Amino acid sequence: MTDTIFALSSGQGRAGVAVVRVSGVAVPEVFGALCRKVPQPRVATLMAIRDSAGALVDKGICLYLPGPGSFTGEDVGEFQVHGGRAVVAALLAALGELPGLRPAEAGEFTRRAFVSGKLDLVEVEALSDLIDAQTQGQLRLAQRLAAGDLSARVARWRRELVAAMARLEALLDFSDEGDVAERAEHGVADRLAPVLHEIAAVLDDKGRGERLRDGVTIVIAGPPNAGKSTLLNLLARRDAAIVSAIAGTTRDPIEVHLELGGVPVTIVDTAGLRDGGDVVEAMGVARARDRLARADLVLWLEPVGEPVGEAVPAGGRILRIGTKADVPNAGGPQDVLRISAATGAGIAELLDEVERHVVELAGADESVLISRARQRIALADCAGELRRCLEEEDGGEVELQAERLRLAVRALERLTGRVDVEEVLGEIFAGFCIGK
Repeated sequence: MTDTIFALSSGQGRAGVAVVRVSGVAVPEVFGALCRKVPQPRVATLMAIRDSAGALVDKGICLYLPGPGSFTGEDVGEFQVHGGRAVVAALLAALGELPGLRPAEAGEFTRRAFVSGKLDLVEVEALSDLIDAQTQGQLRLAQRLAAGDLSARVARWRRELVAAMARLEALLDFSDEGDVAERAEHGVADRLAPVLHEIAAVLDDKGRGERLRDGVTIVIAGPPNAGKSTLLNLLARRDAAIVSAIAGTTRDPIEVHLELGGVPVTIVDTAGLRDGGDVVEAMGVARARDRLARADLVLWLEPVGEPVGEAVPAGGRILRIGTKADVPNAGGPQDVLRISAATGAGIAELLDEVERHVVELAGADESVLISRARQRIALADCAGELRRCLEEEDGGEVELQAERLRLAVRALERLTGRVDVEEVLGEIFAGFCIGK
């Protein structure tokens, strides 16, 4: 934090405008060295930028954002120059020649914002998700978390728990004074129960936030020649898999990535499930069964009117689909969704049904506030301690209740990064680009 750091914050390569960001105590000196004066704070100023030898690097817009009113909480400078490779390289070289400056590490600007208290850990993670968002659903969830939707609730929950802790501490410290003890004992459960109820409601989202962030996996499975590869190509709208009348054509799982209902989806075509076949096909069937067991949704295909040698898998979310419905006098069960790749019958209905399942699995409404397993674990730990504290209120030791509350508060602090976060910081910030 004592060094002044710099990096290209816009994308690499040829562009109309490139943004180079500087953060640290030496920002005013940087402007003095490169621009011969410091621009007026928070006023975009067109200035000539020169290297240490006085050669013109470029003319660009310069911004000086004094701390603590900046993203990092430190003095921040920005140079908005033409986006040619030579211009950017010359500017970065000029900055590197200045004493006390060094190139930023991955995510170091955001890490300084975290250390300065400008962001908590939930908001840092949301900022990373915002940069990586590929679908509108991911974008909306990341925006809400980056804006502090979860952080504000955590701060309010923590205040309530700390207030309840103060009452219990008063009961412990002044237990010989009846009026204080009575006042302290009253209202602890009234504070804890609503907090526990709200946390439980946030946790009761069936993992939709994590699925939205990581994506939903849909596996197409069934016996050989059921039309799995044909369906994959229809969903992908391209020839992603080889279609053949020869059984066992598909060996390795084939993946296609697309978006449904604002959710990133990976659709996996797998080998036809059957016993027998050669050694390579047997390996493909084993891999298919493994992907089937880990799928969020299974599209189970079975040709209508044909005997199915493989039983429909039990458990999980299964959508049974009858294929080749254009075959004359097609029989088979009537309670499955029937489609025909040849005529297009049922395809639109299938897409609607798949999208409905995907949205149920990972659709993000205002109630979804968890996007990572780390966040869920911290909230679940807090809820568990609160439940045990409330269970021990009648006849339990006050000291034990106070310890439960302390552990509940600590779990919330782990969530926002106030304690015990060093082991996760490196992993989180390593995922950022250099200029963020």
